[in-house]
Amino acid sequence: MKNNTTDIIIKNAIIAAAYMALTYIFASVSYGIIQFRVSEVLNLLIWYNPLYMPGVVLGCAIANLASPFGVIDIVVGTLHTLVSLYAMSKINNRILASTMPAFFSFIIGLEVAYLEGMAVFIPTTLSVFLSELVICSLVSLPLYRTLEENSYIRANVFSYRLSTRK
Repeated sequence: MKNNTTDIIIKNAIIAAAYMALTYIFASVSYGIIQFRVSEVLNLLIWYNPLYMPGVVLGCAIANLASPFGVIDIVVGTLHTLVSLYAMSKINNRILASTMPAFFSFIIGLEVAYLEGMAVFIPTTLSVFLSELVICSLVSLPLYRTLEENSYIRANVFSYRLSTRK
């Protein structure tokens, strides 16, 4: 499939729905001071095609509607995702790119510290850092490498920049 406008809109809608669904399914570990957001596995899609960024960001914003931190998490949590994905889209090395959500984990740490007090800044930042590292690097990298072997996924999901990125 080509990356025409309709195709990209549909793919972004599917990505947003998948992000939201994964976050809600694993809600008990998706929010709060200690987080392990399984839906972050979708972040690495941006390395393959930055045109998927709206889907992941929108999915995050919608998922954060259920956050116990309220509107601030919709704004700040989504900002963390946007900043991380933008940085990821600019890096040619997939391993380094996969670490961007972990690198920017301090954004979530600052958010929770603002709401709960500075005492939780380091534990929250470390929790988010470790969970992002596990999901976006240790899980996503081998998962996406395996998905690359599927000719349909390679041609229809990863084709945008796969030929120019290693």
